[in-house]
Amino acid sequence: MVKMGFRLLGLSYPIRMGKSRAIATHQNRIVQTINQTSRDLQNNTEENFSSDAFSPRVGIVYQPIPAISLYANYSRAFIPNTGTAFGGGSFEPQRGTSYEVGIKGDISNRLSATLAYYDLTRSNVLTTHPVNPDFSIQTGEQRSKGVELSIAGEILPGWNIIAGYAYTDATITKDNDFPVGNLLSNIPKHSFNIWTSYEIQSGGLKGFGVGGGLFFVGDRQGDLNNTFELPSYLRTDAAIFYKRDRFRAAINFKNLFDVDYFESSRNSSIGLFYGDPFTVQGTIRWEF
Repeated sequence: MVKMGFRLLGLSYPIRMGKSRAIATHQNRIVQTINQTSRDLQNNTEENFSSDAFSPRVGIVYQPIPAISLYANYSRAFIPNTGTAFGGGSFEPQRGTSYEVGIKGDISNRLSATLAYYDLTRSNVLTTHPVNPDFSIQTGEQRSKGVELSIAGEILPGWNIIAGYAYTDATITKDNDFPVGNLLSNIPKHSFNIWTSYEIQSGGLKGFGVGGGLFFVGDRQGDLNNTFELPSYLRTDAAIFYKRDRFRAAINFKNLFDVDYFESSRNSSIGLFYGDPFTVQGTIRWEF
């Protein structure tokens, strides 16, 4: 049994740089774990743990022209971990440092696109114990870096699209239990998604619409020892919907072609999770 409390202290303020189009945002946050108690009910023992950290967040946005924004962010994170280790005792808090730079642009006032590069380092990350899946184990240090591209907007009246691609390189950089350089589990190097929908804008069928999308997830490791891979998959979804004033109704079709695939694993070949089969879900909503 674990009891935990923590306190947040934050300060945030924008800085405008003269008459330029640059805006910097600075935020300081202190996270202090007041008390974390791990109690072994069987042996009637207790372990107390407390810690604090300074976690700054800094960002800057620059607009060379109104349609283009360049940005950069830096942050540090401090997150208390809950749970009890297999051998007893509390977990160390998770710590992280991240950098991100990117560019955002508007295309003809109909589409917006964002291209970003990020670099994230985390330590003391919890993952499923490879031998005892009901427990967790901490990895030493993980690093994820990659590129993300997203596009969204209304191409024509009623025709909307959202798409994204991500390349991710996620590895173990320090650890005593798992080989350094191994890929992180459940994280594909390549993933892609696209969803488009069209809603009739006039006439007797106004408000009626259809949508469809593709979701691709590449090969990824099934455990931190990299002993097996989860294969890639391509899932197709679709939807039919109707909107009229405050009334909303929709029928969503997930995994339209009933593809068999593994969605994730619990760091073990005996802890695999299948993706949902072909599923139909209907919703009706009235907005007040």
